[in-house]
Amino acid sequence: MQEQRRFDVWAAGAAYERYMGRWSRAVAEEFVARLDCADGLRWLDVGCGTGALSAVVAARRPPLRIVACDRSEAFVGSARATVPGPVRCLVADASSLPVRDAAYDVVVSGLTLNFLPRPAEALAGMVRALRPGGLAAAYVWDYAEGMQFLRRFWDTAVALDPAAAALDEGRRFPDCRPDALRALWTGAALVDVSVTALEVPTVFADFTDLWQPFLAGQGPAPGYVASLTEPDRDRLRDAYETAVSSRPDGSIPLTARAWAVSGRKGEGRESPT
Repeated sequence: MQEQRRFDVWAAGAAYERYMGRWSRAVAEEFVARLDCADGLRWLDVGCGTGALSAVVAARRPPLRIVACDRSEAFVGSARATVPGPVRCLVADASSLPVRDAAYDVVVSGLTLNFLPRPAEALAGMVRALRPGGLAAAYVWDYAEGMQFLRRFWDTAVALDPAAAALDEGRRFPDCRPDALRALWTGAALVDVSVTALEVPTVFADFTDLWQPFLAGQGPAPGYVASLTEPDRDRLRDAYETAVSSRPDGSIPLTARAWAVSGRKGEGRESPT
């Protein structure tokens, strides 16, 4: 596990934007559009990263306030520069949120749960921060099947190096599946739990646009690429290029699916003291 997690590097906001951030914003739009939330609410964004989800909330559901937190100081700095409106950005771990009980109407988390060592513990903290009747919602990439550019990357990598299977997010993160997400939310005593698919296009201008972000070392797949010798890296690049189909203009049309889960805190449920 420790060997796997050393590849889970998320620190540089600019590198993240090139690799995943552009698609994170697109799926955040879909996620917020499907939430049954009014304007003027109090939001908590757990694992905010560079602020993609909080920025969409600020634009689409003008809040009374947003508190956005992440354990990466660099990401929090990016979020402060990105999210407009009444937002407070904090460096904080999801497992020990520095917020008051029952202080928020909506608690959300985008593309974060699978990277937490104890997601149930983090969800318990999210529920603690939620008022009775409030909404807890999150989404994660469908690494096993629907996140196409990563699925094809890992299938290619494992064909060349079977040891790479230990790092494949599709195998490592079983919580990124509908049944597991539903069980996690139900286990937190949330009600009206639902799970839905979110799908967005991920169109790359050319293979360079697809491959270059894998060289920045941000996240498990780029971390794996960085660990390779130059000949092995070149061999992976060539095989990956063969594995993806391009249009006549060189662009590569793929899609990315995420699973979204939501549930409400029971009206009569008190936060633990």
